[in-house]
Amino acid sequence: MAEPWRDRARRAVEWNWRLRSVGDPRPHYVICGRDALAYYVARAMLESELPTGGARVTVVVPERYRSNGPDVAGLRGVRVVRSDRLDVATFEAAGLAGATGLALLHQDDVGNLHAALCAQAVDQRVRQVLRMFNGTLADGVRKLLKAPVEVLSDAEMAAPAFVAAALNEVDPSSFQHRDKTLRVARRADVRPQDVVCALAHLSETQGVELLPAEQAGADLVLAEATGQPAGTEVAARRLVKARRRRRPVAVVMGAVRGFATRKIGIAVMAVLALIAVLGALISRAEDVSPLEALYLTLVTTLSGADPDTTKAADAQIMQVVLNLAGLALIPLITAVVVDGIVNARLALHTGRLQPARVGHVVVIGLGNVGTRVMAQLREYDVEVVAIDKDPEPRGAALARQLEVPLIVGDAALPETLVAASVADCQALVVASTDDVANLEAALAARDLRADLRVVLRLFDGDFAERVEETFALGVSRSVSYLAAPAFIGALTERAVISTIPVDRHALPVAEVPVAAGSELDGRPLGVVNRDGQVRLIARTPAGGAKTIWWKDLDPRQVIFAGDRLTVVARRRGLDWLTRQCAPPASAKVTMPQGHVGSVPRPVPTQSGAVAAEPTAGEEPPVSTAVPGSLPASTDWEVAASAPDATGQPAGHPAPSSGSDPRTRTSEEQ
Repeated sequence: MAEPWRDRARRAVEWNWRLRSVGDPRPHYVICGRDALAYYVARAMLESELPTGGARVTVVVPERYRSNGPDVAGLRGVRVVRSDRLDVATFEAAGLAGATGLALLHQDDVGNLHAALCAQAVDQRVRQVLRMFNGTLADGVRKLLKAPVEVLSDAEMAAPAFVAAALNEVDPSSFQHRDKTLRVARRADVRPQDVVCALAHLSETQGVELLPAEQAGADLVLAEATGQPAGTEVAARRLVKARRRRRPVAVVMGAVRGFATRKIGIAVMAVLALIAVLGALISRAEDVSPLEALYLTLVTTLSGADPDTTKAADAQIMQVVLNLAGLALIPLITAVVVDGIVNARLALHTGRLQPARVGHVVVIGLGNVGTRVMAQLREYDVEVVAIDKDPEPRGAALARQLEVPLIVGDAALPETLVAASVADCQALVVASTDDVANLEAALAARDLRADLRVVLRLFDGDFAERVEETFALGVSRSVSYLAAPAFIGALTERAVISTIPVDRHALPVAEVPVAAGSELDGRPLGVVNRDGQVRLIARTPAGGAKTIWWKDLDPRQVIFAGDRLTVVARRRGLDWLTRQCAPPASAKVTMPQGHVGSVPRPVPTQSGAVAAEPTAGEEPPVSTAVPGSLPASTDWEVAASAPDATGQPAGHPAPSSGSDPRTRTSEEQ
C-alpha cells in the first residue's frame, strides 16, 4: 500500500532537518532507550553546560512503541533514529563512529549485551554505559568488552529509597570514598562532629530546599558513619520486635472459606436443610424421641430402608424423598472433598491461602525494582508478602529462596489485597512498571485502609507530584529520576561516586579533577561552594597526597592543577563545576585596552566554510562563500540549521541515500 502523503511530507521535513555542521566541536552521544531513564539522560545531556558549549544527542528508538511516561523522541534538539534492532547498520546510521559515548538503556540484559558487541564492531574506542539487572552478567560484560564500559543497575540504585519510604526513614544506603564511609541521616540521629554537610531542609509549607546556606538548621545531613546503625535499620528492628503472633482461628476460618466453591456449598446446604425438615416431620409422624428420629433419618438417608406398605401415605412419601436426598448427598460430599483438595492446592500455588499477618510490608510487582526492594527488606528481617500478575515474575526464584509468599493476581482487586493482609500491613510498595496499574492498586488499598502508608512508583515526575497532591496517596518515587545522575556521570566520564535521593530529587556525589589553566586553577577553595548548587566535602591534592576532609578544609587554601575536588551537588551545579575545572578551549591572548580574552574559536558558516567566532565587542565576520552553495560531499549533506535546545546549531550527521533501508531517522526541533 502506498505511503500516505502526510507521512511522505513529514519524512521529507525530517530529512531536511537531519544535517550536520562541518567541524562541530561538541561531543556526540548516542542513547538507545525508550523509557523515562533514556528521557532524563538525553534531556540532561542537551541541557548540560559542557566546556564545548553543550552536546549533540542522537536517540535510537523502535519504529513503533508506546511511551509509558515522558517520550525521549519528543525532546527538542535530539536526532532520532528509528530501528527495531540495535545492530551494526543502526549504529552506523546513528553516527556512532567517533562518538564520545553510547548509553544502552533498554530493560533487556541480553539485548544490551548484543548491542554492546555490535557497537564495539563499529568503534572500539567509544565509551559504553549499559543498564543491567543481572549482577553476574554485568561482571562478565566488564571483562568481555574491549571498549571502555560501565555497567549500572537502576533498580539497585533506587531500591534503598523505596525501602526507606516504606519504613518512614531516610535512605539507608551508604557509600565509601577514600578512607571514610559516609551516610545520609537525620540531624537528630548523628553527633554534631560527624556531620559532613547539610543536604536539605524539609518543610511541609515550602517543600524541599537542597544544599541550604544555613547548615545548622538542616533536617537531612550527610554524616560520617561511626558504627551506629542507620535509622532504617533501627526502624526495621523495631518493626520485627513489634510483630504480633499470627492468629490460628483466623487461619482455620480462612482455610474453611477457601475449601470449596460457592455453588457446591449452596447445594450441600440445601440438601442438608431438606433432610433436617424431613427428619423433623418423621419424628412427629412416628412419635419417637429426637435421638431416635435422628437415627431413623440418617439410616434412611444414607443406606435406604426396607419398604413398608403398611405405613401411611405421607410417611411413605417422606421416606422416598429422604432416599432421593441421600442419593444426592453422597456425590455432593465427594465433590466437596475433591473440590476442596483442588482449591487448596491452587491456593497454595498462587499464594492466596495465607495466614493473617500484621506489621509486614506488601510489595506489588516483582520486576527489577520490586525484587531489589524485597531482598533488602528481608536483609532487615522484615516480613514481606509479594503480589504479581505473572506466576513466574523475575523475582519469583528469589522469593522462594527467601521464603517470601507470592500471591498471583491483580493487585487492584480487593480479594488479592485481602489475601495479602494489606489492611494490617506496615506499608505498601507499588513497584510495577505500569503507572495506571500502580495507581489502581494504590487506590484499592486505600479503600481497605485509609491511613495506609503507600510508596508509589510513577515514571512521570509531574504526574507523581499531582497524584500526591490530589489523592494524598503518600510517597511517590521515580526510579529513572533517581538513577539518571549516575548514568549521566558514567556517560560523561565524571567520577560519580554515589547518588543521594532526597524526596523526588537526586544529589550526585562526584570527584572532579582540576585541569591546568582552568578557571579554578589558582583560586581559593571558598569559590567552589555555591548555596543550593555545590557543597565541597573533600580535596585530594595533586600527586596522590592524603585527602583533606571537611573538618580541615580552609576556604582560603589555593586550588592547584591536578587537585581532585569531592562535592555534593545538583546537576546544574555539577555542570558548572565541571566547566570551571576543565582546561581552556583555547590559549589566552591579550586583547586591546589590556583585556584578556580567548583566541576566536572556528565555527562553521552557512556554506560549510570555517570562520572565526566573534569575540566580545566585535562584529561577526562576513562569509565570503557564495550564498546557497554547498561543498561537494557524497556521505553528508551540509546546510545551516536552526538552533537546538542548547543554543548551538542543531546539525547532525545524516546517512546517504544508500543507508540501510531498515533504519530511518528524524530530527525533532
